[in-house]
Amino acid sequence: MNTADAKRILETALICAQQPMAPRDMKVLLGDELATSTIETLLSELQTDWSERGVELVSVATGWRFQSRPEMQPYLDRLHPEKPPRYTRATLETLAIVAYKQPVTRGDIETIRGVTVNSLTLKQLEDRGWIEEIGHRDTVGRPALFATTRHFLDDLGLHSLDQLPLLASPPQSTDALESLLEQKLPLSAPGSNTADTGLGNAELNWSDETNPGMSPPAPTPEDTP
Repeated sequence: MNTADAKRILETALICAQQPMAPRDMKVLLGDELATSTIETLLSELQTDWSERGVELVSVATGWRFQSRPEMQPYLDRLHPEKPPRYTRATLETLAIVAYKQPVTRGDIETIRGVTVNSLTLKQLEDRGWIEEIGHRDTVGRPALFATTRHFLDDLGLHSLDQLPLLASPPQSTDALESLLEQKLPLSAPGSNTADTGLGNAELNWSDETNPGMSPPAPTPEDTP
């Protein structure tokens, strides 16, 4: 197979794919006839070919995919005026804590936010495929440990956690992550039934490791979503 044919096949498969295409699937697609370095070159060429178009080829956590450029979104929204599900501030704060401090337990999240975490908040994030249980902490009660998933990175168009906004102070870091999330997930409208914004006022050194032995203070009840 020559590289021109391989490039056309790869481009077609990527355009038609419903999910990001992993490098191993590209090897299967091309029948193992091309070296990994050659496939990487073809992907780079495709990125250049599409650089002046409304669609771009990007690398995310689980592979490669075509997606619309951000500046095209206002026009595409005209075809689909319905709004995506809105997530409460409490849900986004919980997600931010998991993303930056993972792996964390429910108790860790409650300590940072200063409020009780509603079970439905964690379930919503698990059902969305953004967080998952990855084990248990070796302490009394063996609480579950939560971490973000590769699907979470895919949905935000990221290749790795290193691409999350850099940490500064807790409020700034939270605002930076929420700004990134808002590009995909609008916050609840003012006046809606949202929980308090405990994370923004938390006294926390984000550079410290989560303390496995921490005992959370008596949190205040969180509003039911």
